[in-house]
Amino acid sequence: MEMSSRSLAVAVLLLLARLSAPVESQSAETTTGDCSGQDTTFELRTGYVFTAPEEILDTRPDTLQLSDCIDNCRANSSCSALNFETGLCVLFRTNAFDTPEALTKSQFPVYTIYAQKICLANASELCVDRPWAYEMVPSFEMSAFVREKKTAATRRACMELCLNEKTFQCRSASYNAVSGECSLSDMDRFSVTARSAYSTTPDVDYFETNCADDPVKMCDFQRTEGRILKTVDAVYQDVEDEEACKSLCLNSNFRCHSFDFGDTGEKVCRLSHHSASSLSQIQDPYLEIPEAKTYELTSCYNVTIDCRSTDMIVRVKTNRIFSGKLYAKERPNSCVTDVARGLEFELKLGYQDLGCDVKQEGPGKFFTEVVIQHHDQIVTSQDVGLALRCSYQLQNYTLTSGLDLSVASRVPTIAEESTVVPGPTVLMKIAARQGGDVQTAQVGDPLSLFFEIQEPNTPYSIFVRELIATDGVDNSEILLIDSRGCPTDQEIMGPINSMNGTSKTLRAPFDAFKFPNSDVVQFKALVTPCLPTCEPVQCDVQDYLGYHRQIESLGKRRRRRSEANGQDPHNLLVVQSIRIADKFQAAADTSPAKTKTASTESEVAVLRNSDGLLNHHSDMPPCLNLLGLLMAGALFLVAQAVLIGAWAFIWQKRRQTKMAETTIESDRRFFSTTYANNAYATS
Repeated sequence: MEMSSRSLAVAVLLLLARLSAPVESQSAETTTGDCSGQDTTFELRTGYVFTAPEEILDTRPDTLQLSDCIDNCRANSSCSALNFETGLCVLFRTNAFDTPEALTKSQFPVYTIYAQKICLANASELCVDRPWAYEMVPSFEMSAFVREKKTAATRRACMELCLNEKTFQCRSASYNAVSGECSLSDMDRFSVTARSAYSTTPDVDYFETNCADDPVKMCDFQRTEGRILKTVDAVYQDVEDEEACKSLCLNSNFRCHSFDFGDTGEKVCRLSHHSASSLSQIQDPYLEIPEAKTYELTSCYNVTIDCRSTDMIVRVKTNRIFSGKLYAKERPNSCVTDVARGLEFELKLGYQDLGCDVKQEGPGKFFTEVVIQHHDQIVTSQDVGLALRCSYQLQNYTLTSGLDLSVASRVPTIAEESTVVPGPTVLMKIAARQGGDVQTAQVGDPLSLFFEIQEPNTPYSIFVRELIATDGVDNSEILLIDSRGCPTDQEIMGPINSMNGTSKTLRAPFDAFKFPNSDVVQFKALVTPCLPTCEPVQCDVQDYLGYHRQIESLGKRRRRRSEANGQDPHNLLVVQSIRIADKFQAAADTSPAKTKTASTESEVAVLRNSDGLLNHHSDMPPCLNLLGLLMAGALFLVAQAVLIGAWAFIWQKRRQTKMAETTIESDRRFFSTTYANNAYATS
């Protein structure tokens, strides 16, 4: 006949009540020694029970959490130890140090968790909000994965060595009472499940910390049918569903490794720091129930992404020892990290590294997929695939204030693991050489370009490259700082220097100049943020005497993505303009010089600079005025036209006179001939 979940819960409670019936509540108060400057915490022993009826301080039934039982003992200065079974907490004024014969193994069919007070240096600081610091397993040793061996006078001293270890995360320690050897390890029974890593060794005690921070994301739980634990660390009621119970396990104040839900009552969630890998010393730790199921934590992966200006770094932290590969899905051979028995590993994926083939989905948006592969050659069902994204918002924002133009940029990082890296806001301004903003300047004035990060606490530094000056009229431009970050002509602009010893504010000195066709000079530069600092580049420049020398400039040459697709999402484009006045002005008191050309007269003005000096040397010929030349040419043409007209008029008059004379002579001859003929006829 099958037992219902509610009847099972009642039966378990009745069994616990019968087992605890001989224990009577007592309330004696005694004074125990304090920790003398050390911190009080607790040490657990699973499967052991402390039997000392005359030393009982208090019996607290209906205690559903081990942490509550421990807190009761911690708050009572007379309490030195406790027994805990699910639903029952018993406090004692003495402990196994004082009366070791009172501590024995729990008898089948139940098992008890025994805890006693211990004093450890820095426990409250290094084991924050954890009910207990260690669990001890007597005559048990981790024979493999020992990171460091030290000498300790006592078992407590060995615990302190592990707790205060700085070079690695100490998860367990084995102490040999005979030799005084303390073996520290970054592994424990949950990170190394192979039984070959452990051995039964007399005179050696094994300690496992509860203070380590395990990853609690992307966790897998293996379901085991037909059984649940007899004793658990915490019981919660009115839990909504199995997923909520899982969340309670992953976010508990102890290292939870298993849970069951709904098997001892409706909406009842039970959590335990134990799993099958840590219960090998306990006889029959499970209660066999056909319809029950227990979920045991297998592996967790905390994945973080560091999105940087030139690459992304994926870092993986796991709770179980990993040997295998972490590689880019599309480039498993050229972009890979081999891992041998590690709990933390990483892979760097360069945006410009063809071997990693990171995809660019859009301006400033990068995507790739990586695989956590356990086997060296094949992909199995336990492997994990991850989609990684870094997104940089690099749109240009123009802020206008008079002639001040700047581009601000925010750089949030978007990834599957919610990694956010704020980027800098960079302002470029034009100022006097020693500081102070300027609106206008004259050719030759000593000025500087300042590049400054606006956020005072940003981790970024910056370097500048590809600084150009344009006239804004016919797109005439000059390159001042090249792609390496070096000045192209030191006579025009010097190297970029840091201000106040930091590359968060940069300065580029120059003397004011202008273009022939415009009095506005616009500066544009690519500013690249870098972490944590920007390394200066060595520039080979030629000085005024023609000698070559090395100088430092805050730039850095790298193969630009623009060489591949015409854009680089990692640079910030900054723009600034200034009006540069020419120093050459027409002198008001200068009399125009006159010159004659082709019967015309033109005026040529000689320009003087602001100091009243002639722009050209006195022995140089003056420049002709274009308007005067045009007028002289016009007058010359008019004179020619008048001459031609006069000549045509005279020629026409002469022709008419000659024709008249010819006509008269003809008439005279006609009349003479007629008169002669008439006379002859008469005679």
